Amino acid sequence: MNPASLRLFNTVYYHRQSSKRSSSLMHYESFFYPLDSILNWNRLYGPRGLYQYQCVIPAAAGAGPTAALLECIARRGLGSFLAVLKQFGPLDSPGMLSFPRAGVTLALDFPNRGVRLERLFAELDTIVLSAGGRLYPAKDGRMPGELFRAGYPLWPEFSRFVDPLCSSGFWRRVMEGA
Repeated sequence: MNPASLRLFNTVYYHRQSSKRSSSLMHYESFFYPLDSILNWNRLYGPRGLYQYQCVIPAAAGAGPTAALLECIARRGLGSFLAVLKQFGPLDSPGMLSFPRAGVTLALDFPNRGVRLERLFAELDTIVLSAGGRLYPAKDGRMPGELFRAGYPLWPEFSRFVDPLCSSGFWRRVMEGA
C-alpha cells in the first residue's frame, strides 16, 4: 500500500462502480462485507499490519470536524484503503460505553507506518476531542486515556463493575492518569 496504489485502486473502483448503477437485489453478505471476497485482504497492508481509526462526530458539531479529519489525512498523505462514512440517527443507546450516538461516523483503515501514523492519529484525536466526539473502543489499539474519558462520560459508573482481579491492557491504558 502506498499513495500511488491507493489512487489507482480508487480510480478503478470508482469507475467500475459508476458503470454498474442499477436496481437489483443482492445478498447482504456481499453488500456489507465486500472484502470477504478477496482472499487474505488484510495482507495488502504489509507485514506491519493495519490500524483502523473509527470515530463518531456528534450531529451538533456540524460537518466541519469531519471535513477537518479528511483534510488532515489528505495533507499528511496517508490515505486509507478502506473508508466508511455513515450517519447515526438519534436513537440513544442504553450501554454505558456504547459507541453510537447521533452524528457521523468515519472508519478508516491505515497501513501501520509507525511514527508517521502516530502523528496523524494524534492530530485526528485533537479534532475528535474538540468536536465532542469519541473513538470506537472495540476496534482500538492506541486510544489515549484523555480521549476515552472525555468521549465516554459514564466511565466512572462503569468502572464500579470492573473486577479488580481481572484487567486488560486497554483498560489500564485508558485509565492511566485518571
